[in-house]
Amino acid sequence: MENLQSVEQFEKLKAVGKTIFMFSADWCGDCRFIDPVMPTIEEKYSGTYQFIKVDRDEFIDLCIQLDIFGIPSFVAFNDNEEIGRFVNKDRKTQEEIESFIDGLK
Repeated sequence: MENLQSVEQFEKLKAVGKTIFMFSADWCGDCRFIDPVMPTIEEKYSGTYQFIKVDRDEFIDLCIQLDIFGIPSFVAFNDNEEIGRFVNKDRKTQEEIESFIDGLK
């Protein structure tokens, strides 16, 4: 999964096509829990969504702006419109993440 490099890149990525941003941090145990399944999830949805990892500590202002107060969390955009969010502080399973993605409009 590609890592977000700048707020400008975030703005460009959310504006074109379907992108899911995964908010995470190196120290987050629940984030590390889903790391092994993320490549499988990315591959399953690769024709539809682009996945970008956002380091919560590096982009704390962006997290505040988007009301991301728990990680791991996911926010999906389609052509600059937010189409869904799976945002809380709970550990997430592969099934829960895929259910979230399958439910996006």
